Amino acid sequence: MQVPGSKSITARALFLAAAARGTTVLRRPLLSDDTDGFAEGLSALGYRVEREPETWTIEGRPEGPAVAEAEVFCRDGATTARFLPALAAAGKGVFRFDASAQMRRRPLGPLTGALRALGVDLTHEAQEGHHPLTVRANGVQGGRVTLDSGLSSQFLTALLLLGPLTREGLRITVTDLVSAPYVEITLAMMRSFGVEVERTGGTFVVPPGPYTATGYAVEPDASTASYPLAAAALTGRSVTVPGLGSSSLQGDVRFAEVLGRMGAEVRLGADAVTVTGTGRLRGLTVNMRDISDTVPTLAAIAPFADGPVRIEDVYNTRIKECDRLEACAENLRRLGVPVSTGRDWIEIHPAQPRGAEIACHGDHRIAMSFSVTGLRTPGITLDEPGCVKKTFPGFHQALDDLRAAWGLGEPHR
Repeated sequence: MQVPGSKSITARALFLAAAARGTTVLRRPLLSDDTDGFAEGLSALGYRVEREPETWTIEGRPEGPAVAEAEVFCRDGATTARFLPALAAAGKGVFRFDASAQMRRRPLGPLTGALRALGVDLTHEAQEGHHPLTVRANGVQGGRVTLDSGLSSQFLTALLLLGPLTREGLRITVTDLVSAPYVEITLAMMRSFGVEVERTGGTFVVPPGPYTATGYAVEPDASTASYPLAAAALTGRSVTVPGLGSSSLQGDVRFAEVLGRMGAEVRLGADAVTVTGTGRLRGLTVNMRDISDTVPTLAAIAPFADGPVRIEDVYNTRIKECDRLEACAENLRRLGVPVSTGRDWIEIHPAQPRGAEIACHGDHRIAMSFSVTGLRTPGITLDEPGCVKKTFPGFHQALDDLRAAWGLGEPHR
């Protein structure tokens, strides 16, 4: 099954291309609401972005935005809302950022606190630590800064990406970090654009100096791949996702290993992953701190395991598009599944789910995950099926195609 391009990689590539000297061509970027919003944000800041279906071309400006004043609406996109203010700070001008009500609720404070510590003049216009935000930019000198990235690795990524645009570079000391594999994506991509970051323990040293434009191919989204992979494990069928494998930049490819622990057959090659269901799913306890975007996927198939499924160390899922731990628990209870939760864990007990309407809470991952549950549960519908446009506009058709190929009957929405 073909999976769309990675949201995380597309967003980082757009930042890097905008910050690089020269012209960058991105191949197979993700086409979704989030990445469209990021590209529109760059355009509002004066960057030249030309978009064709399979290639996006970006003219970089190491000196920062090409306009002295701009207003950017970040939609629901966390990468847009967190990365673009950092990019704008490297330029000169007054730049105002706002976002959807959903994104306004999500935290920004650790990042903006670090930017302030670096001398950036910025104001939270409503609630401190949240959008809307105004940046009065005059470049960034650089230097030392301490950051708590325990709520989101995106705070650290924003500073890492900013580092080469500062006059002195950055020395970032991290006191806590969640979703560490996403930081590895950032470091690898910075390397592809000509910047090498030195890391010693929790300290990252980013040298000054511009990025160099390049051609860059975006690999498929590993978080999105979790849905067809889980579907195969759940239904006893087989699916292969090309373009993802042992050489992938994305940590979420490790979700396949979780399915393997549950009893599925998993083949992880250099550039493809195949999961084949065996007709059995085992219960397990799993720490998903580093692959937390796939928590709803596992929660959605957990009722079919032969024992409890306990997911631990995932507090940060409570501050995503919605409180995902609570959303998973709520929907599992709607389906008649016994479930309990704590601050950073959820435990799901075996049960045959019954049909019910899923409350998506505007969250694409809740909608896609519980659509997989519907492969073995007649009568599941979604209250907001369209929210999948955030990362996978064609998701429902793709799942219907899998359902038809596997002979699983009519879809439910």
